[in-house]
Amino acid sequence: MIVIKIGGSQGVNLDAVCADTAQLIQSGQKVIIVHGGSNETNQISEQLGKPPRFVTTVTGFTSRYTDRPTLEIFAMVTSGKINTLIVERLQKNGVNAFGLSGVDGRVMAAHRKEALRIVENGKKLVLRDDYTGKIEQVNAGLLKMLMDAGLTPVIAPLAISQDGDALNVDADRAAAMVAGAVQAEQLIILTNVPGLMRSFPDESTVIAHLPKAGLEQALSFAEGRMKKKVLGASEALELGVPKITFADGRTEHPLLDALAGKGTTIS
Repeated sequence: MIVIKIGGSQGVNLDAVCADTAQLIQSGQKVIIVHGGSNETNQISEQLGKPPRFVTTVTGFTSRYTDRPTLEIFAMVTSGKINTLIVERLQKNGVNAFGLSGVDGRVMAAHRKEALRIVENGKKLVLRDDYTGKIEQVNAGLLKMLMDAGLTPVIAPLAISQDGDALNVDADRAAAMVAGAVQAEQLIILTNVPGLMRSFPDESTVIAHLPKAGLEQALSFAEGRMKKKVLGASEALELGVPKITFADGRTEHPLLDALAGKGTTIS
């Protein structure tokens, strides 16, 4: 079992990812896909007159501020457009993909954050009415049932709260939770860089292998969105996933390259 996280950044070669996925499935490998959608959500938010707002928490992580209108745009883009088009590509490659979000069947249940503590212009602020959450439970039984029926789940990064509210969740951390819940052998996180770089953006500084003990140090030099990926890797390891790979999603064979050891492997 492999869990693949397809990044939402510009540049990821979706056609190649889907072709590689088909090859893996035809060889007998079971696969679950979790995807993001940040870049396209940004573009459509701008077009709809609701520009995205990104905030930095007091712990140094950057995330999308998600009020209710933003949540509805995020759901429309990720669960509607992106999810459907990934499923379409997989179907063209002979994969019987099944698109869903974490809201469907309570695939991902999350705790809604009551308040978001951020730093803006040097000041600490508290934001409320935020529809984001931290995943607490994954319905592994439902995912296994789909796979037993010959389907390949493709999951959009939305979760459901205890009160039944849809929530925006971080796709990297969602993939980590899913990988842990289904006892995956490997989590592959595809992005638009060749791996974790010690000195971003110098691609010659990609770290080929990082031991578990080096993850905390990696947070100190990981830049931007890579911080969340490192955090997700840490959570996947804690949940028993033995290997996590940060791989370049822009190549002709992103998954096959990752399985061959290219990128950054954490184990």
